[in-house]
Amino acid sequence: MKLFRRKLTKLNPPSADRRWLFVPYDQVSDEIGPLASEPPESLGIVLVESSDKASRRPYHRQKLALILANLRHFALEQAQRGVAVRHVTTDEPYGEALRPVAAELGALRVMEPAERELQEDLAPLVAGGALEIVPHEGWLTTRDQFLRSSKKGPPWRMDAFYRVVRRESEILMADGKPVGGKFSFDAENRRPWKGDPPAPEPPCFEPDEITREVGDLIERRFSRHPGRMNLEALPASRKDAKRLWSWALDECLEQFGPYEDAMSMRSRGLFHTRVSALVNLHRLLPRTLVDDVVALDAPLASREGFIRQILGWREFMRHVHRETDGFRELDDDEPKVSDRSGDGGWQTWSGELWSSPQAPPASLGGAEPSALEADWPLPPAFWGTPSGLACLDQVVSEVWDDAYTHHIPRLMVLANLGTLLGVRPRQLTDWFWVAFADAYDWVVEPNVLGMGTYAVGGLFTTKPYVSGANYINRMSDYCAGCRFDPKSDCPITRLYWSFLERNREQFEGNPRMGLVMRNLSRRQEKEKTEDRRVFESVRRALDGREKIRPRSS
Repeated sequence: MKLFRRKLTKLNPPSADRRWLFVPYDQVSDEIGPLASEPPESLGIVLVESSDKASRRPYHRQKLALILANLRHFALEQAQRGVAVRHVTTDEPYGEALRPVAAELGALRVMEPAERELQEDLAPLVAGGALEIVPHEGWLTTRDQFLRSSKKGPPWRMDAFYRVVRRESEILMADGKPVGGKFSFDAENRRPWKGDPPAPEPPCFEPDEITREVGDLIERRFSRHPGRMNLEALPASRKDAKRLWSWALDECLEQFGPYEDAMSMRSRGLFHTRVSALVNLHRLLPRTLVDDVVALDAPLASREGFIRQILGWREFMRHVHRETDGFRELDDDEPKVSDRSGDGGWQTWSGELWSSPQAPPASLGGAEPSALEADWPLPPAFWGTPSGLACLDQVVSEVWDDAYTHHIPRLMVLANLGTLLGVRPRQLTDWFWVAFADAYDWVVEPNVLGMGTYAVGGLFTTKPYVSGANYINRMSDYCAGCRFDPKSDCPITRLYWSFLERNREQFEGNPRMGLVMRNLSRRQEKEKTEDRRVFESVRRALDGREKIRPRSS
């Protein structure tokens, strides 16, 4: 940190007569909040690097590097524009680190934290008057819009919310009607990718001395954390963020729509923009992205598809998480809440207990809904032990290399297989939380507990998002290099039928699943017996860290 400290000291203006603002790790922008509306020379900001937070879970090393590098570059950028910067390093939680700072400087302001976990950490300071919450200006929608989209309350539906927001924001609207005649072009955005048009290569970023110093810190203090750290794939400065977005606009958005759901071993991201981690840090503002895509000369299906991800799903997930207090407050039976933060299966894979320097408060444990009563431990295959399934092994490898894969491998490979195997939803959620650079509680919990695993039932999804091998074969090239044939012996298809049979009572009255449940009822008993056998043998192999093999072998 010596180099960063020297640079900050050199740039830092006098700190007297300032109004002080605590800026969390995921609000590194001067285009929202007091940093945007008040003169730089009147402001001071407090930035905190907490090893307690970093060590709470076995976070991917690339994720830690991304957050710390952006925080430090942001500190230097703000000092350069005349904002006084107080940079704090600590082994304590954020609230404890800020307590003496507030005692010295007076009450601090903070834009409302996005993460529930940070809100809980700071709650005692807020209650004691040492911290004042001001509105978070990074969101694009309001609670009132969310509630009005479903006047009777849950179940909530994203399409209804999206229509309300589109109408009231007038985004991609003309004369009160959606441009192109419909709100969603999702049905047109489901083409597999065969190699043409060529997928763009994501940009590289030459790590400067500040980023390299962060890399050295990760290697020194967090070497136990999993994942590959690649500083050249890490946008750290404001300039880097803008460059990534310019690349996305120029190289990705034209073809984003048609190939939004495609997966390939030849291109990990295809035409996805890879900006989600920076958006969730507010390095890139959601409003900027939406405005730029509205104005872009690109096919409507591509523009609408991207905007639906930002204005629709991202905002919707945030509201669902907030309304349910992270799924602690549901209309039916209250779910169990873990007494500590989860390790995402680290211990099962490594054989070691993951322990942080300080045991976090019980209030930071995650909710554990499980509408389907799934409770199997996450298998080591999600940590890199080969499974014998090309799709799973490919996507897991991508995640531990990049801390990223796009939303369809997340949903239709990782979450799909976890759900078919009956993995405990909380453990899969925690794995997503530690493994992905863009994962924070407000976005990862609804995406995995809700959409990925159906753990909260029909609260905001109409059916479980599961499939057999046919979907993966149709939308990817994974199957070409697999030992299994998707049309004959791939176990994923039998896992699918076994899942439906085990949960028959849950799904029989679901109108969205009528056809598939009728097909299940016509399935012969010997086929159902084989489905159960495959389900049990696959779980047994993965439990034993063995590759799944065709029966003939």
